Amino acid sequence: MTTINKEEIQKFSNLADEWWDVKGKFKPLHMFNPIRIEYITEKIKDHFKLKNINGNFLKGLSILDIGCGGGLISEPMARLGAEVTGIDASDKNIKVAKIHSKKSNLKINYLNNSPEQLKLVESFDIILNLEIVEHVDDLNLYIKSCSRLLKKNGLMFTATLNRTLTSYIKAIIGAEYILRWLPIGTHDWNKFLKPEELEKLLFKEKFSTIDIKGLEFNPLLSKWKRSDNLSVNYIICSSKN
Repeated sequence: MTTINKEEIQKFSNLADEWWDVKGKFKPLHMFNPIRIEYITEKIKDHFKLKNINGNFLKGLSILDIGCGGGLISEPMARLGAEVTGIDASDKNIKVAKIHSKKSNLKINYLNNSPEQLKLVESFDIILNLEIVEHVDDLNLYIKSCSRLLKKNGLMFTATLNRTLTSYIKAIIGAEYILRWLPIGTHDWNKFLKPEELEKLLFKEKFSTIDIKGLEFNPLLSKWKRSDNLSVNYIICSSKN
C-alpha cells in the first residue's frame, strides 16, 4: 500500500530546479511562507509553553516536514533550532533541498520517502503537512502513517484547499489560468478537502482539533493574512491524543 501518486510527484519533480527562485514557479509559496511560519511557530509556542530565547526557541523539538519539496519550510524551522527531518517522494526535490541546506549551512535530515515508508525508532514532536494532502493517494493510510510518526500530545499542522466554488474560481481558474502563478494542472479540484472531511479523518486517527484558520490573499497589499474564511486555503492545528 502506498500514498504516492506518481503523476503528482512527476509534476513537482519537473519544477524542482525552481524551488528557491522567488520569482519562479514557486513564487506563490514564497509569498505564502511568512504567514504559515508565523501561525505554526505561534501554535508551537503556546502548546509546548516555549520562551523565545535568542531566536532558538524550537531547540529540543523534532519536526517532520512531509512533502518538503526544496525545503522552503524545513530551513526556517531548522534556523529556529528544531531538529528537522524533511521527506519527499520526489528524489529530485530531495537533491535540491540537500544542496540548498548545505549552502545555507543548515543540518537537516532529508530523505526520499513517503510517510508509510519511513522506518524510524523515534517519533516526532511536530509534523507539518503543508499543501500535500491534496496530492496523495489513500488519505486514510496517509493520516494513519502520520499518527504513527507523531508522539502523544504532539502537534500536526495540515494545510490544504477547501472544495468550494470559490476555491475553483480562485485557486484553479485564477491562480493557474489567469494569473499563471502555478502551472496549469497543478491542482485537481476534486481532490480538495472540506474542513469537516479532513477533521473526520484526523479524529479517526486520534487527533483533536486545536484551531482552524483560513489563509487569504490580499491582492492590494500582495500579502497573505489569517482569516476566519475557510472557503479557499485553510490550516488545521491538531494534537494527538
